Amino acid sequence: MCGRILFFNADRLVLAGWLLFTIGAAIAVGYFYGGKSWCQYFCPMAPVQKIYSEPGGLFSNKAHMNDSTITQSMCRTVLPDGKEQSACVACQNPCIDIDSERSYWDGLKQPEESFLYYGYVGLVIGYFVYYYLYAGSWSYYFSGAWARQPDQLASLFDPGFYLFGQPINVPKIVAVPLTLGAFTAIAYWLGRRLEKRLKADTHRRKLNLSPEVIRHRIFTVCTFFIFNFFFIFGGRPLIQLLPLWIQYTYELGLVLLSTLWAYKTWRRSPDLYSRESLASRFRKQLEKLQLDVPQFLEGRSIGDLNTHEVYVLAKVLPGFTKEKRHQAYKGVVREALEEGYVNYSSSLGVLQQMRQELGITDDEHRQVLEELGVEDPELLNPDRQRNLENQIRLNGYRRSLERLVSLQQRQPDVNQFIQQDSSEISNLRRQYSITPQEEAWILSGLSPEAAIVRRTEFLIAQLPGLIASYRALNQPILREHRAVLTLLCESIHHKTELIVRSILEALVMLKNDPTAIDLARAFGQLHSAVLVELLEAEDWRDRLHPEVLQPLTQINEQPAACSVEAAPAEILVHLQALLQDQNPLIQAGGLFVIAQLDPAESKAIAVNFRHESIAPLVQQTAQLIGSLDAHPPLTAFPKLEKVVYLFNSDFFHRLHSETLMALSDRATIRSYKAGEMITEAGDTCRELLLLVEGDAKIYFHLDNQEKRVENLRPGQTLDELEVLAHSESRNTIVADSESTRILALPVDTFDDLLDADRDFARRVLEMESRQLQRFIRSLQPV
Repeated sequence: MCGRILFFNADRLVLAGWLLFTIGAAIAVGYFYGGKSWCQYFCPMAPVQKIYSEPGGLFSNKAHMNDSTITQSMCRTVLPDGKEQSACVACQNPCIDIDSERSYWDGLKQPEESFLYYGYVGLVIGYFVYYYLYAGSWSYYFSGAWARQPDQLASLFDPGFYLFGQPINVPKIVAVPLTLGAFTAIAYWLGRRLEKRLKADTHRRKLNLSPEVIRHRIFTVCTFFIFNFFFIFGGRPLIQLLPLWIQYTYELGLVLLSTLWAYKTWRRSPDLYSRESLASRFRKQLEKLQLDVPQFLEGRSIGDLNTHEVYVLAKVLPGFTKEKRHQAYKGVVREALEEGYVNYSSSLGVLQQMRQELGITDDEHRQVLEELGVEDPELLNPDRQRNLENQIRLNGYRRSLERLVSLQQRQPDVNQFIQQDSSEISNLRRQYSITPQEEAWILSGLSPEAAIVRRTEFLIAQLPGLIASYRALNQPILREHRAVLTLLCESIHHKTELIVRSILEALVMLKNDPTAIDLARAFGQLHSAVLVELLEAEDWRDRLHPEVLQPLTQINEQPAACSVEAAPAEILVHLQALLQDQNPLIQAGGLFVIAQLDPAESKAIAVNFRHESIAPLVQQTAQLIGSLDAHPPLTAFPKLEKVVYLFNSDFFHRLHSETLMALSDRATIRSYKAGEMITEAGDTCRELLLLVEGDAKIYFHLDNQEKRVENLRPGQTLDELEVLAHSESRNTIVADSESTRILALPVDTFDDLLDADRDFARRVLEMESRQLQRFIRSLQPV
């Protein structure tokens, strides 16, 4: 702006030099760097484009709802057959040219965004106001004399202001940046004050508007105002010689179009964008399932449905079973993780609205994450940065590679063709900045069978470590800590089960391919107990090809030899590996067991688990390990102890860790001596009681005045039927050992869990039904 006023507006040579310099710089940057590096990092006009292009144009398509792989103004190349192909090299993340609205929402919270929008308003106003300050009236600007001034460069040190009929002796070369800088600073300050005031007002009036939406709407007003100010007021010298009807048509057209844009943009929000984006992903997954939907859509396709209709369709489709719903949601989560739209920690919150629409519980979501982590651990790797731009870059290389291979009719073997390292392949690698690891991943995806084999080999390689960990945790040296070890072993067993199922699914898809037989042979030689369990309990024998099934069953019929006892150092290695698990229960349990084997090592490890990003349960466990003496008992860890006992109970077994930790916060542990009464007949059941240690007896008062006594074991709940019915206890429970401990959970907490978790409610109903059946059978005469 300063250059225009001082140098370019009226001197054609300076203007030509500036334009040629800009063009040369753009060409040089484009030559030395890939993609739109000039536009993203160097171009002085890029901020203006950003303001007028985000979050989207009036007639632009929505990239996040577009099935096309080449969206908006992203980098592309035209092939000889006339088709477009992506040429994106991921030079910027997020990229405005791929999805302007995504770029807008991602950067909305950044402080530089407010400076850009508010400062630009002040800069434009200051630019035009300076002409008044320079000449003392508006006639200088509206006459267009500033564009025909022959001595522009000679006037750089003339007075830069003329006010109240008097020149102000400030050189023009100083006055211009001083004016523009002052207006920019004032506009930024006013914008920030307005934003804070509106946020405070919104909070005081309890309006349901997030800070992001408030800022977005202020930005919308700023863009609407400055657009009309610039093109109507600023453009007046250029159109005032035209007929009046053209001038009015021009101005009315600008106001009409900008008003329509403001109306469309005002209604946008991050939540709406997220909902549309997830609906688009879910639509793709529904199409992959090949469900029979035309009969429900009256001639429309799934692609014609809006965001709300997609979810409604999923709820009413007869063929959309629980398994297909799980499969579709899993596909959405995988795609969102691959594009960096979510990560392991944020996925639960970002996808919450979608889960509510589909009736998917939080536990089902975590199960999906576990399955994806087994199938592709890199998806959940926090150290690997994933984003949409990088996915587009890799897909562009893959498609270029496919096209190059298809042109080589004499060379059908892709891997052999790559190994030749031709100049075309080298150019492609350089163009898309492909690393050897990325190329290996892309090559595995070119052949579906090769991808399945590669993933299966990876999964089989994970099993020995899990099997060894499971055996290490079942050593006699750790027997007294069985409650905590059960938690750890269950986690390992569950992960092993997921891996074994994934391997079996892969073997089913490979049928009787020779590679499948080799994989089955390697798989069977691991002597996995989980494999034997699944082959007996599920229908894998019917689904697997006989030639693949044979090495699995024959080898597992032979007894597996393993070490009876493991050294403490070997056990520690496996426990330290468990500390890398994402589950805080596993981390806390692993820390506790390490403290029993090697107190010094546990104190050193605990130091790394005290920062704020660690779960509170792990933080508390680490702090106590650092402050307690060697070999602390489980009772020294109040929160961990309650979580462990809840996990080991019949009621709460395999409930998710976050739910268990929330329950433990509201539970208390009580101690009783032998003969003390825990509950008495006639008491109102206000708590769910769980026997965690010791013995207890329950005295049933029958209608014929007889009493029946039943012994209770740790892990059983007491008077659960009365708790469910909110009735009085009809039985008396008495402690039967010198150290009897009871975990008490308020009935309100239990009711909240039943209301919030349908799967848990169903499990409780099944468990109580079985218990009632056992009780009825016990009363029947033999």
